[in-house]
Amino acid sequence: MPATPLDFSRIRAITLDLDDTLWPVWPTIARAEAQLQAWLAEHAPATVAWSAQPGVLRAIRDEVNRELADRAHDLSALRRESIRRAMERAGDDPALAGPAFEVFYAERQRVDLFDDALPALEYLSSRFPVVALSNGNADVQRVGLGRYFHAAVSAREVGAAKPDARIFHRGAQAAGVAASQVLHVGDDAHLDGVGALNAGMQVAWLNRTGLPWEHAPHAPHLTVAGLAALCERLRQERG
Repeated sequence: MPATPLDFSRIRAITLDLDDTLWPVWPTIARAEAQLQAWLAEHAPATVAWSAQPGVLRAIRDEVNRELADRAHDLSALRRESIRRAMERAGDDPALAGPAFEVFYAERQRVDLFDDALPALEYLSSRFPVVALSNGNADVQRVGLGRYFHAAVSAREVGAAKPDARIFHRGAQAAGVAASQVLHVGDDAHLDGVGALNAGMQVAWLNRTGLPWEHAPHAPHLTVAGLAALCERLRQERG
């Protein structure tokens, strides 16, 4: 049970996570990586051969994450640099990293929404300013959902990723309300839940798989199994 029940009367805006809240992210990433590999096979075959060695791609990612720790909030920059280093070490032209990343990025914007995502977006956006709040690099305009969002805030542009309070406060600012007037909705108990609570927001934890909450003394104001359940609770309270 939540320590403090959700105060529906305080809600003036919604901030909404994207990956694993509106769509499952890993099938999307897998398709994007497959597209990248197909492009590399045609344009940078030495990179494909080199990266087939066990452990080399993981080592590159770990190296980039370590050396660019100050850019951990920018997933696009980290992936682009990983591609560039792989090309360089394989003997391909590292200038191809830019076009290669764009192939990955374009496919990353093709998502398969959860069944309850569009009805929820239609309901929420008709009643509140809805602000996308994401650590990832999905673009709500390119995904095709831009009409539902008042604004979109990314970790890359803020320079800080969830659970840092700064990204939540930027989301509230984008909505034109105080943090205490925001209901944040997201699937990650730590990044979304604890982060938003520490930023002074109310939290609806989207728990599609029935996981236990393991972040006491923090507790979400509301836990729902899906976005449809969230909208139904809001309907009941608003009458």
